[in-house]
Amino acid sequence: MLIVLLILLLRPILGVATSGNEKCSPSDKYEPVSETQLPDPWKFANGKPVVTAADFACRQAEMSKILQQFELGDFPPPPDSLQATCRPSYGEPAMIGIGGVLVPTPPELACIIFANDACAAQSGASSRGRGWFYDLHGSSYSAGALRAWAWAWCVGRIVDGLEQLGAATTGINPARLGITGCSRNGKGALIAGAFEKRITLTVPQESGAGGCPCWRMYDAELNSGRRIIMPPGGGPSPIWSIVSENVWFSQMFNEFVRNISAIPADHHFLPAMVAPRGLFISENNIDWLAPASSTGCMRAGRAIYNGVGVKTSMGFALRGGHNHCMFPAAGEADLLSFINRFLLGKGEPNDVDVSIVQSSLSSWVGRWSAAPNITLSGG
Repeated sequence: MLIVLLILLLRPILGVATSGNEKCSPSDKYEPVSETQLPDPWKFANGKPVVTAADFACRQAEMSKILQQFELGDFPPPPDSLQATCRPSYGEPAMIGIGGVLVPTPPELACIIFANDACAAQSGASSRGRGWFYDLHGSSYSAGALRAWAWAWCVGRIVDGLEQLGAATTGINPARLGITGCSRNGKGALIAGAFEKRITLTVPQESGAGGCPCWRMYDAELNSGRRIIMPPGGGPSPIWSIVSENVWFSQMFNEFVRNISAIPADHHFLPAMVAPRGLFISENNIDWLAPASSTGCMRAGRAIYNGVGVKTSMGFALRGGHNHCMFPAAGEADLLSFINRFLLGKGEPNDVDVSIVQSSLSSWVGRWSAAPNITLSGG
């Protein structure tokens, strides 16, 4: 597997950010709610139903704004100029690995290793505001480290660089890019896929709380007595403890960590924002990864994929019996089917919905509106 290293140099930002969908005008501010179930993906914040494909694109833009406001922090526009250099590769499609690539990949897939800690430090609560992103935008910028890695700067700029250099120089087709990461970097991979629409396949691996588990489900799982503890064996980890442990989230999230039901979003919105592009999630049954919450939340996400007619473009597999970040051999064929479909352009993805952990979904989505009768293209 050939490793491709990409170096990006950016200059200060000029200009104003624009919406990815010019017909949508999401609000700049959303009000808190009181919702114990998972927020309804088929209804706008103002109560209007999602009926058409264009409506769903606008709802995705609204989900993005809400997650930025309450949890992740705002993203700035791209820089006014960018300089990129790359060591050429023979591999046309590529997988971007946040901190490295720990999932199996076929030999025809190039890998781009993204050293994310240099972009936004994550060495504890005192590291907030450090890294290239904050050098450019200021140490007090609202985005947490996950947001800085995922879209606001680094991953989006890697794609910019590949597009700028072109396939003739890099050997990489920027229209066939995947992204992956494990553990804390799995959180970043999921968020990157949600916010960077040029990623065609997103592969989060064992992301834990702040990634695949929904906050509401995590809170309920902890309150039910399940031993969700942080390694190497500390006490229970409520949401406020996870948020204060490191600088992954915006400080704006601090106001809501003890009242998650006030946030008009949850992490089932992340797969909703990836749809209809490819999404393959690999999880584990280690307690501190909150496996029941991951299962329920990502099955809610898969229900959204089903609701827009592309169910099999999202796969979820929670298998146990292996160490953290060691991809299970039993899942390799399923993962390869997604790589083949979305990065190599051959075959169809397997219909993957596997979990060795039980998690009830009906009590979390009982007030959802009916899904629209649409089928999104691009899945």
